[in-house]
Order: sequence, then structure tokens, then C-alpha cells
Amino acid sequence: MNVSLRSVTRDNWLEAIRLRVSEDQRDFVPAVAVSLAKVHVKPDGDDVDYLPFAIYAGKTMVGFVMHAYVESTTTMYWINGFLIDESQQQKGYGKAALAEMVSYIKNRFAQCKEIRLTVHPHNHAAQKLYQGFGFTDTGDAMDSELVYKLTIDRD
Repeated sequence: MNVSLRSVTRDNWLEAIRLRVSEDQRDFVPAVAVSLAKVHVKPDGDDVDYLPFAIYAGKTMVGFVMHAYVESTTTMYWINGFLIDESQQQKGYGKAALAEMVSYIKNRFAQCKEIRLTVHPHNHAAQKLYQGFGFTDTGDAMDSELVYKLTIDRD
């Protein structure tokens, strides 16, 4: 499965905010518009940078993911707002996009030793995806979601 991550820009942001998950998944992930607002509002502090990406399969936008990070650290590299449009689910795009996002972070930030994300406790499909990729539950919670981490081996 081949997907690419492309920055959300003024050329594709309207298409990005039209992405939707199914009704039963709406409590699991924020709407793309909320994620895009974080880029400007910076709710996690001025030292956090946000990079929103559209996920493409060829020329078709199939999902969205955002990377939030504090470059001066080794562990503040987050994946959030991750979703695959309901019309594109069950096609392998989620797994492929997660691999692309992890690869992007590892390649761009040599100092990164840990990637984190949160997952809703009832989102069993996402938990299975993340665990299958090597993410582990830290035992911590953030805004009532489970915190998972992926340790980056640089040796």
C-alpha cells in the first residue's frame, strides 16, 4: 500500500475539512477543522509546533494526520488528529499512513527517541493498529485518552 503525506495548504484545506469518520467513530478523533485550528491557536503552548498533513493515495485524499512537536526535546513528538475518511477505511491506508508518519518523524528529527499519541479507550481498532506497529500503552492518560509511545532505536 502506497500513500503520501502532503502538507495541508490553502489549495487543499477545504477538501481536508470534508473528511469524515463514521458516526460511531466521531467521539474518537477531532474533526479536521479542530486540528487545523490548533496550528494557529497553539493550545499546548507557544513552544509546540504543528504540522498538518493530508494523506493521499495517488491523487485521492483519503485521510488526515497532524504532527505536534517540541524540537528541543527527545520525547515530545506526537501524532494526533489521525483519521481515514469513512469511505476509504478497511483498505490499508491507516497502517500505511502511520508508517509514513513515523518514518517522517524519525528522518526529520534525529534527536527524537520517542513518538507518542493518544487513543480513545473504546477505539479498539486503533489500539490494535498502534500495538501492531510497536506502540505500547504508557499507563498514563491525557484528556481521558490512553497515551501510547513508540521507542525509537537509533543504534
